[in-house]
Amino acid sequence: MRRDIPMILIRIIVGGVFLLEGALKFVLPQELGEGRFVAIGLPFPHELAQFVGGVEVVGGAAVVLGFFAGDAALLLLPVIVTALLTTKFPVLFGQPIGPFPLMKLNHYGALSFFHEARTDLAMLFGLVAILVDSGLRVGRRRRWYQSKGL
Repeated sequence: MRRDIPMILIRIIVGGVFLLEGALKFVLPQELGEGRFVAIGLPFPHELAQFVGGVEVVGGAAVVLGFFAGDAALLLLPVIVTALLTTKFPVLFGQPIGPFPLMKLNHYGALSFFHEARTDLAMLFGLVAILVDSGLRVGRRRRWYQSKGL
């Protein structure tokens, strides 16, 4: 049990952040949901914000509870990668990338990117750690000759 404590703590913070951010997309749609998706330049912002918010709530809860945590982490990975690509990579390059605008900052480049992306990067690496630790369960069929511990 003691060896599980670090991963439990990682699951709580990573899942908690996604759960909260997903809920905020519904509670504050103009700031963090549809309005934000419009500002970023994502297509179908209303539908996409609701879909992403739902994925974050369900995936975050699954990660916190340890219920199919690896599968939930895999489901959340595209969400955080998209956040990095659409909002943080323009900061790295100092210019808009495609339809994704550049946020107004005093400085651009690697240092500003790492500063602005610190939470996103922590979530990305936390999700990878959860995925590696928990593995995938959906779609795995146990063969008659495999032990029950697999």
